[in-house]
Amino acid sequence: MKARQADRYASIMLWVGAIFILAILVAFLGLILGRGLHYLTPAFFRGPEGVGGQLFNSFYLLALSLVFSLPVGLGAGIYLAEYAPKNKLTDLIRLSTESLATVPSIVFGLFGMIIFVNKLGLGFTILGGSATLALLNLPILVRVTEESLRTVPRSYREASLALGATMWQTLRKVILPTALPGLITGVTLVAGRALGETAILIFTAGMNVSRKLFDLNPFAAGETLAVQLFAAKSNPLPGTNADQIADGTAALLIIMVIVFNLCLIIPSRWLQYRLLGKNKE
Repeated sequence: MKARQADRYASIMLWVGAIFILAILVAFLGLILGRGLHYLTPAFFRGPEGVGGQLFNSFYLLALSLVFSLPVGLGAGIYLAEYAPKNKLTDLIRLSTESLATVPSIVFGLFGMIIFVNKLGLGFTILGGSATLALLNLPILVRVTEESLRTVPRSYREASLALGATMWQTLRKVILPTALPGLITGVTLVAGRALGETAILIFTAGMNVSRKLFDLNPFAAGETLAVQLFAAKSNPLPGTNADQIADGTAALLIIMVIVFNLCLIIPSRWLQYRLLGKNKE
């Protein structure tokens, strides 16, 4: 009887905690969207103080950083989870990646400024900012990939290998489809972090934007929405609607993150069911 009561109390406490966190999230979203949603007009993007260039740069920097970090991060995580021997070297690699994942982003920004901006002479460019963002995302991608693959039951591997599949076939057709939700979650986390990053981009991509709306030149200036929001609140220019720009930019960032998460999660779920369904057949 006491065990049932304890279980009931624990369930109630968990539900109360979940509802409290959800209420805070709804209140936060309501406040940000309520203050800035009505500013999101066509003039907000195309006007003289529009954020069209910053919006494009946000996704352009994100895409380039993922191009740099995804192959290395996923490949390193797969190697550590499936192929690496258990020895002191791999333990040191894991410890190093965990340590790098806790380093403040401003340290990566200073590193990127020293290496990409000064030593390599790139200046404040999209290329330097995306390369530094890739370095920020790499440790998280490696750890998330490794942990996602380790959650796949060992029996899946043994069954596949027992049926005559090679290790590569097992990895491609069994392990990766099963671990896909965890991998997508990791990519979503690093992508959301990159979209909201400011310290790194201030030091590497700069606080200016190209005069061309869709400038694909990686050596152009790379101010993003997050940097624009920081500039509008910390050092507003005289004669500008800094508060309106900041509120509208904050609401746009929230919408971007929500839409981006949905665009990643929904197709990944569909792809996982399709891949696992083909394997069962």
